[in-house]
Amino acid sequence: MKATEPVSIAIAGVGKIARDQHIPSIGRNPSFTLAATVSRNAHVDGVENFATLETFLKERPDVAAIALCVPPQVRFTMARQALMAGRQVLLEKPPGASVAEVHTLKTLAGKNGLSLFATWHSRFAPAVGPARKWLAGKTVRRATIVWKEDVRRWHPGQAWIWEPGGAGVFDPGINALSILTEIMPQPMHLTAAELEFPQNRDTPIAARLAFIDAEGAPVTADFDWRQTGPQSWDITVETDAGVLALSEGGAKMAVDGVAADHGPEAEYDGIYARFAELLATGASDVDVSPLVHVADAFMLGKRVTTDPFIE
Repeated sequence: MKATEPVSIAIAGVGKIARDQHIPSIGRNPSFTLAATVSRNAHVDGVENFATLETFLKERPDVAAIALCVPPQVRFTMARQALMAGRQVLLEKPPGASVAEVHTLKTLAGKNGLSLFATWHSRFAPAVGPARKWLAGKTVRRATIVWKEDVRRWHPGQAWIWEPGGAGVFDPGINALSILTEIMPQPMHLTAAELEFPQNRDTPIAARLAFIDAEGAPVTADFDWRQTGPQSWDITVETDAGVLALSEGGAKMAVDGVAADHGPEAEYDGIYARFAELLATGASDVDVSPLVHVADAFMLGKRVTTDPFIE
């Protein structure tokens, strides 16, 4: 393949996130062309679809890469099959149902000379980069996350989120953790957690987390999937040089109440620009730090049972 030719890519899992984000971003990026999809129940007009990954891998050896937009519980098996078949792999967040399986995939990609990209779309929100630069070299005194949304709006009828490995409220909450691990000047670790499990669900609907960073600054996070009305995706970091506030999931930034200037929203465009860079250099980008914090929450968290959740 010539360097100027676009990379042929497939999407496995043609659901809401693929239609709303991946397909439009691939269409806007001249480095890629959508060549196929893999889905038992859906398809994209004008694009060849395969019911199984095995059939796709066998019949389309010309497709160099695949974006896995399937639930995390099945992502490892599919990613391993794709890597073993010599395909470059992009993973939707979270990159897997466990930390160890992502490490296994990273090792496999390296052995086969392939690129593996564990994506964190919220890190590409327009204010995240400027926030990281502003915090660099400053002393953090306290950080607070409030991440509350309505699961009925964002995951209607998606049973996998309530099953083991589906993460529950950490499915959106990990977006906040991906931002925080990107912008904080010092690493942090979990000290306590309380997880609320509905009586009829296997994953939490709410979580309250407490961390400290390497310098002893406290960090708290409040995740809830029962929010109605306006949705809350806010991070506040108090420092020795002022207070940084990220709102709307990293779309907006202010310092001491003064709005900062930044670019437009382009999270998934950023993901595919980064994937193109990785493919051009043969590199991988696999950061599991947000997933580590989620795993720690399940290890250290106190479980509280709440009323059944009715969708």
